[in-house]
Amino acid sequence: MRALVVALAAFTLPAGAAAQKIAVIGLVHSHVWGHLERMLRQSSPKLVAIAESNPELIAEARKMGAPEELFVSDYRRMLDEARPDIVWAFVENNRHLEIVQACAPRRIHVMFEKPLAATLADAAAIRRLAEQHRIQVMTNYQMAWWPSNYAARREAASGTLGKVWRLRGIVGHGGPGSSGPRSKYFFEWLTDPVRNGGGALIDFGCYNALWSLWFLGRPEKVYAHVNHLRPEVFPRVEDNSTMILSYKEGVGLFEGSWDLPRSFQDLEIFGLKASLMVTRDGAELRTGREAPRALVLDALPPERAEPVAHMVHAIRTGEPLADLVSLEMNVQVVEILEAAKQSIRTGRAVPLPRRR
Repeated sequence: MRALVVALAAFTLPAGAAAQKIAVIGLVHSHVWGHLERMLRQSSPKLVAIAESNPELIAEARKMGAPEELFVSDYRRMLDEARPDIVWAFVENNRHLEIVQACAPRRIHVMFEKPLAATLADAAAIRRLAEQHRIQVMTNYQMAWWPSNYAARREAASGTLGKVWRLRGIVGHGGPGSSGPRSKYFFEWLTDPVRNGGGALIDFGCYNALWSLWFLGRPEKVYAHVNHLRPEVFPRVEDNSTMILSYKEGVGLFEGSWDLPRSFQDLEIFGLKASLMVTRDGAELRTGREAPRALVLDALPPERAEPVAHMVHAIRTGEPLADLVSLEMNVQVVEILEAAKQSIRTGRAVPLPRRR
């Protein structure tokens, strides 16, 4: 990890320069619709191209104000002609390596929606390319921009909880939709075991694995169990998953599901003295039978409050990306998911190899 940080820190733009241009590759990941409007409005970095050939998805982007001249069908041609500093790819998980293979030799920095890759082999190859060509590769998670997440981390580090030894996380909702252009193409690949890398385990287990790495570090063993509760809706992949991440002095208990009655993205952190409940909206400290106490949430600085600003800051300053969106930590997320898939196949806990 240290070698990667040093390699990335060695890349900086010339003094006073900044990333001026950003391009989008693909519109099949539905998270794009939550970011595209802001990208169209912002002047720096300027959105210079959208690589997409699906006419229905192009029409959806046009409804949001994307001018016709932004669209290009061939993303490799777009990279050479538009020459963006950053690419934000909203493509299938198993195409992430392909995107980095195209961008890295051109010294274009890359952003992905979670997870980093569909397989550990792809994640490791992405890391090698990033090191070789000294580019930043970010994996975007919503919780990386929550003030509540960082308030909880500070509280846990302060000793208020005592020794932190147990995490319990649940992430999920009632399942991805499949109607309308913005959903149906997303649904097609999200429920494909190859293009996604799995089902609910991959879709939501990555959040849980990331949280566990952030609070407890790399686990020693991974055990996973999945259910196929609605095969008529999700015929090819699991729709409910459970992971147990084992530590020498702790444990992570995590659920990721497409079968929940409402949306969850909740984490409970247990210490020997107290516990914390963390959601998007806040964090509550609980000590014994005392009433819960809400933590004070400090606004994040602009360069840590949203993904594009954070990527631009990292490029301009040469500072490493924040842990939650960093390349090294997200390679480890995929390592945990790969072990979870092996555990499902074998019915046994899978030890992670020792780091040299």
